[in-house]
Amino acid sequence: MRFRDYLKDHLSPIGGYILCVGLAALIIWLDPQHRVKAMTLWYAVLLVTLLASAFLIARYWRVRRFAARLQERIDAQEAALDWPLPGGESATEQLVTKTYNQILTQHRQQVTALLAQQQDQKDFIDSWVHEIKVPLAAVTLLAESFEGQVPDDKLDNLNLQLDQIEFYVEQVLYYSRLDSFSKDYLLHETSLRPLINDVVANQRNGFINKRLSFRLNGTDQIVLTDNKWLRFILAQLISNAVKYTPEGGRITALIRNTGKETQLQITDTGIGIPKDEQHRVFEKGFTGSNGRLSNHKSTGLGLFLAEKLAEKLGHHLSLTSVINQGTTVTIHFPYVSYYGEADQTVHHPESHAIALQTQTRSHPDS
Repeated sequence: MRFRDYLKDHLSPIGGYILCVGLAALIIWLDPQHRVKAMTLWYAVLLVTLLASAFLIARYWRVRRFAARLQERIDAQEAALDWPLPGGESATEQLVTKTYNQILTQHRQQVTALLAQQQDQKDFIDSWVHEIKVPLAAVTLLAESFEGQVPDDKLDNLNLQLDQIEFYVEQVLYYSRLDSFSKDYLLHETSLRPLINDVVANQRNGFINKRLSFRLNGTDQIVLTDNKWLRFILAQLISNAVKYTPEGGRITALIRNTGKETQLQITDTGIGIPKDEQHRVFEKGFTGSNGRLSNHKSTGLGLFLAEKLAEKLGHHLSLTSVINQGTTVTIHFPYVSYYGEADQTVHHPESHAIALQTQTRSHPDS
């Protein structure tokens, strides 16, 4: 707190003091029974004013210390939520301290209760997802047993709907685990081509139903990632491509190495995304004009989850799209530099990987 601000807050007491001193001096000066020299009167007024000023300055330093403690908590922002305020000297400061600390306590209790409630909901969702997978697997086996007994088109449609149910169940599960990501991931070198082919194979019913073609281009690349979470990200991107690509369309995956990073591009020949909506496609719950179409129901969670998980893995997503020509979503895998070794990556140069293998063979216990 600046002294100027402190004086502004005390203009009324200062004005009252000046008025009272002036009035007292005037009464003494005009009283015929007391003959006081003007110099003596001015000396008395000056002395009282100096004492009052000293009291005002001393109180300013005390208020300033208390204001500084409050400012420290303002600057600390979220860290101040666990930082109680020490007791004040005056009754007003003690009241402010008591109110502040009581609000902190109530906030902490509410946050604790909210976190417990969220944990209960998360535990329920996790349990529900695992429980629902049992009857879902049973229905899938039952559908397979109908092969040759019901028309192929109806069986294909049933399998497609089962795939959609399983897809949305997985989406709920991964959404519930988004906040606890740090407890459930393992980074290791992963080959992209087998992973992409596996994800596409799991969504074959969608490709078959809409007669879509798929092609994987580019040489295989090794990236540092978590296989399970990357598989989910790819499933979201390919599912979106299948959903918004008309019958007879084409979906292409391209693996490329730019020298600075590895890129995986998923391109479709779908309806595209309006240019003014492209900057919002990774927002939670954003469905856009395409998601509002009657035949393209969207939750607005797919790309949001894919972007958040990619970010947590150290990757990131970018998107380009042209109306009625298609959309391309790119996963960027930046090279990871080893400590103290400039320009090293996960798998480049090859001499580093060979050196690591040689070191591992020489020290099997490491």
